[in-house]
Amino acid sequence: MFSFIAKHEPGSALLLPLALMRMRAGFPSPAEDHIDRQLDLNEFIPHPAATFYGRLDGDSMEPVMRDGDLLVIDRAIEAKPGHVVIAIHSGDFTVKRLRQSGNRWFLSPENPAYPEIECNEETEIWGVVLINLHWPSLS
Repeated sequence: MFSFIAKHEPGSALLLPLALMRMRAGFPSPAEDHIDRQLDLNEFIPHPAATFYGRLDGDSMEPVMRDGDLLVIDRAIEAKPGHVVIAIHSGDFTVKRLRQSGNRWFLSPENPAYPEIECNEETEIWGVVLINLHWPSLS
């Protein structure tokens, strides 16, 4: 499942500090108090007029994406095998990974508890997920 939040509205910058150092996932290193530059998240939106925000609803894409994640969707990108897409199948929106096998196309969940969906004449690829923002529950 999937729910829309908003259409991307370019113009106002969302500036955040970009650390000069890389963030280590192993053992911590001494802190570096260096900021490289201000990062505008709009730099990651190649097609503003075709970009939408939505919220993931459900667990079919776990562990890659989780319920409540914010998705940035670009409708101008041509979907290719391996892309996570927003698709309309049998009249419903769904978020799945696009897979090709020979001449057949599938919408594949990441969670093995869900079945793969074979694309047919009722399937429309609506957009490609450009960015997935996930944050842990802080409660």
